[in-house]
Amino acid sequence: MRKVSEFVLQAKRLNQGWEHFRGSLGGVWEVWRQDKLNNHYNVPWHEVILPHCFNAFDAVDPDTIFYEGPGWYRTRLELNNPYPNGRTLLHFEGVAQESEVYVYTTKVGQHTGAYDEFVVDITEAAAEAANIERYRGQIPVAVVADNSRNLETIPSDVSDFNLYGGVHRYVNLVYVPAVSLQRVHIEVTEVSERSAVVGIKARLYNPGNYAGDVNLRVVVQDPQGAQVAAFDVTKAAWEQNQELVRFDLETPSLWSPDTPNLYSCSVTLSTEFGTTSNSEQFGVRYFEFVKKGPFKLNGERLLLNGTHRHEDFAGVGSAMTEEMMVAEMNTMKEMGVNFIRLGHYQQSRIILDLCDQLGILVWEEIPWCRGGLGGEGYQQQCRDMLTAMIDQHYNHPAVILWGLGNENDWEADFDYFDKAAIQDFMRQLHNLSHQLDPGRLTCIRRCDFCKDIVDVYSPSIWSGWYRGIYVEYEENTRQGFDSVDRFLHVEWGADNIAGRHVENTYTGFEVIKTGEGADERDGDFFRTGGNPRVSSLGDWSETYFCEMIDWYLKSQENMDWLTGTAQWAFKDFSTPVRPDSPIPFMNLKGIVERDLTKKEAFYVFQSYWSKKPMVHLYRMNTRWGREGETKQINLYSNCEEAELFVGGRSYGKKQRNSQDFPCAGLRWQVQLQ
Repeated sequence: MRKVSEFVLQAKRLNQGWEHFRGSLGGVWEVWRQDKLNNHYNVPWHEVILPHCFNAFDAVDPDTIFYEGPGWYRTRLELNNPYPNGRTLLHFEGVAQESEVYVYTTKVGQHTGAYDEFVVDITEAAAEAANIERYRGQIPVAVVADNSRNLETIPSDVSDFNLYGGVHRYVNLVYVPAVSLQRVHIEVTEVSERSAVVGIKARLYNPGNYAGDVNLRVVVQDPQGAQVAAFDVTKAAWEQNQELVRFDLETPSLWSPDTPNLYSCSVTLSTEFGTTSNSEQFGVRYFEFVKKGPFKLNGERLLLNGTHRHEDFAGVGSAMTEEMMVAEMNTMKEMGVNFIRLGHYQQSRIILDLCDQLGILVWEEIPWCRGGLGGEGYQQQCRDMLTAMIDQHYNHPAVILWGLGNENDWEADFDYFDKAAIQDFMRQLHNLSHQLDPGRLTCIRRCDFCKDIVDVYSPSIWSGWYRGIYVEYEENTRQGFDSVDRFLHVEWGADNIAGRHVENTYTGFEVIKTGEGADERDGDFFRTGGNPRVSSLGDWSETYFCEMIDWYLKSQENMDWLTGTAQWAFKDFSTPVRPDSPIPFMNLKGIVERDLTKKEAFYVFQSYWSKKPMVHLYRMNTRWGREGETKQINLYSNCEEAELFVGGRSYGKKQRNSQDFPCAGLRWQVQLQ
């Protein structure tokens, strides 16, 4: 399932053999001193399996305070580096939110940010620790993960998602020779159906500053495994990224949601210290957000049918396993998704690999989310995280947009709010993104005073939930489209509680003023106060959500100027800012529940988006009414015709017509027994 990239060569996942303590220690010595002092200073450690989140349960428990602070992890490693004079590394795929890494009591690394990867070289510290007699050759390693509140870091504490703590993604033990490949970038340009230009760049990991020659073998294979290019390169050891080869690729197999063709590129490096290989997958495709027009992929219009994802799952918080991620992304693809916004931070490499393999286009962003703009350290973290995200996910053909921020008009964290400073910094990030990756576009959502800075902008349009009514969706979207050169509508939907069904939905048609737009405003997520809106007055039922989706999707079929949309969000997820939600501390806008149990909304999307034939009767666990009363039976299907049977009796055939709202005409009036 997973491809090999930075340092993941002679790699081993370190899932087992860890112990955890949630709380403060006097210092790293307290992690180990009980081993020497006969448990006199015993701390209650317990065994855990990585990935691990120490807020897996308190995040959604209204009777427990969400823990914010340090959490310690410890293990003992048996090392056996096969390379003479090789380097031993720990590759962290994500530690939340700030971290320090120790070998015994020697600090070997630190990192700020929960969502980007980092590597720590433990070679010298491990050699020294190997001499500690009581560990008998096992190397003691400790990691502290800290999610304490800090206004001078991103993301903001007022973001609508939890700032979890823990070693919440995989950790890998990696062996490399003294000189190795640190990163391989594949740059694909000048793409058409006839040809493309492929440039392969690399940088070395060379802590000993070796200055001699290195030999490289570059082999590229097409999606069927046939070799299409091979090169032998000899050059002196170099610094930073450097191009190894550039060649023309004739009649490429283009990558798209329907045909996610993936090429592979292996780079083998040989020196006097040993030989290693890195392998990367890449795709060949070209795209365009037409100015004042639709989105095109490989020269053809493609309506982006999207959703959102948070790294959050029932029972584990942010510490999702690979199996959970695979199940989630396969469920999205089953629904018919061809686009996803990864909100609001760089996500696991596993997710990006799956998007490549399944054919799901990606908007990925850094967690500069709400709160304002902090000082230089804050801003440098934004730059560092943007740089890391682009560097680490550069080769993924699924990625088309780098997100620079979200709701940056939402002030909260500082006693000042400087729009001019935010605009200036947004320009810095925009320029940095294009410097690092000229082939992709920048984007943000909901910050009108920065909408002309980025390449693609999404205003906040919540017709039928936070503002307005859902029948105004097309009008409000058109207004947003006309306000910028390149438009994409991300975030729309409604909270819906699994199992809550109504016969007559609350739409707000009679109460909510129309013609005033549908832009979300600060405080609209509160359940009381403010202007009348469905989010505060409505029934929060699955029924209303299905009705709203149905209207949106049937409208989109006639909006030939629309680039696409992304519903918020695929799964229900936990959040600290919604204590008054009917299920406390939960954002309930999911198409599926937090454990991937499908809600009725899943089938509404599927009936419009999926190309595989499907049929689903709207599922009401309990129906009620007087004898002889007529009930409406709703069916969601992408088939041209459907026939309903109740108690063995046919109630007739219906022809599907997407513009016959609701249910594309597949609805029947029935007297139930």
